Amino acid sequence: MIQTICCIGAGYVGGPTMAVIADRCPGVQVTVVDLNQARIDAWNDADLSQLPVYEPGLDAVVGRCRCRNLHFSTDVDGAIAAADMVFLSVNTPTKSKGIGAGQASDLRWIEASARQVAAAARGHTIVVEKSTLPVRTAEVIQTILGAAEGDTPAGRKSFSVLSNPEFLAEGTAIGDLEAPDRVLIGGEDPAAIEALAAIYGHWVPAERILRTNVWSSELSKLTANAFLAQRISSINSIAALCEATEADVREVARAIGADSRIGGKFLKAGPGFGGSCFQKDILNLVYLCRHYGLVEVANYWEAVVTLNAWQQQRISALVVRQLFGTVTGKRIAVLGFAFKADTNDTRETPAIRICADLLEEGAQLAIFDPKVSAEQIALDLGQQPEASGSANGSSAANGLSGEGVWQKVADPLEAVRGADAVLVLTEWQQFAQLDWAALAGVMRQPAWLFDARAICDAGAARAAGLKVWRVGEG
Repeated sequence: MIQTICCIGAGYVGGPTMAVIADRCPGVQVTVVDLNQARIDAWNDADLSQLPVYEPGLDAVVGRCRCRNLHFSTDVDGAIAAADMVFLSVNTPTKSKGIGAGQASDLRWIEASARQVAAAARGHTIVVEKSTLPVRTAEVIQTILGAAEGDTPAGRKSFSVLSNPEFLAEGTAIGDLEAPDRVLIGGEDPAAIEALAAIYGHWVPAERILRTNVWSSELSKLTANAFLAQRISSINSIAALCEATEADVREVARAIGADSRIGGKFLKAGPGFGGSCFQKDILNLVYLCRHYGLVEVANYWEAVVTLNAWQQQRISALVVRQLFGTVTGKRIAVLGFAFKADTNDTRETPAIRICADLLEEGAQLAIFDPKVSAEQIALDLGQQPEASGSANGSSAANGLSGEGVWQKVADPLEAVRGADAVLVLTEWQQFAQLDWAALAGVMRQPAWLFDARAICDAGAARAAGLKVWRVGEG
């Protein structure tokens, strides 16, 4: 029976997952560890609005069990030594150099974590892969842990390795954890599998806890994300065709989504997929296919990523084209920077590529997002914001130097003041309720609304005198 859990990694997966486990299993002590002191301090902050991860409902879950059976610490070795079960939930970014650069996963943090577990663990420890990993990574972890097994001065040490991939969507992660479609556990040790199943069994129906071998479990995560991303690229390709043929992609999506074989999910056209998983996992899948000589399969999945990048470039090019072929010195209000609503995550957000393209063209961007900080935007764009006031007003005030600049603003009204265009990149619900009469009144005419999420009231924007482009609408 598992009494103590340690999770290495206090990020978007580790923090919320362990919070829900602690909430649903009050008899189990859960400790989340991370070497980042600032992140741990934020998880321990008395003000729950300061949690380092923004997820609707997360603050309430943490508030119920923190200091009861949910703890956050930088004492990694101590938490490992005390644990019956250790989750590995560290970052696995795409390699930026070396063999497989641009596609393969960088497993340095997984290896470092496995070595730390091997050194610090006591007795029998179940080690659970929670990070998204290439198939056969468990073999590497088992080899590292196996070298540490045997008698030690602190007693006999042994390990079992399981794969338990996460299937969370940011913005709905707490709901996904509390009522999952399925929980997948892959492994070769039946006792370890059942120990983890018993944890989830506190709140997940037995028929939703699936057991597989460890390799199927690892590959299932990559495959699930690849299939979801494929649907987004597919509907965005049809959106472009709809614009060319005067069809409406929303009507097409509704028609095909009514087919029970297809279903209606992930058929919303937009600026492309983002987030920490989709692109990384598809590129990982591409690398694995090429490694095993499956060139045609690799090319097929790589095309999903290629079309996603094309969709973003298409949108930025369309903005330039409609604004008389140049955005140099023109103020463009960008509404939304997170890769989706209800999260502050900007990893691989479409806004990065689109804004970078517009900055390269010399645009003056006024960016508003209710959850993303100016510091994060600066990191993503690789450019510091313009001093307050310099990106305000008309293009005449900004000058025609050709230098693209950006500024984070406090609200949509400030963003559009003096702007030639509004570009909506995140589907925050507040953008569906904007007062277009008020916004259009402070813009420089003729002005455009480019709605890449099709969330705004296009009729109201047109009635206010704006020209409107909506993704997928002819």
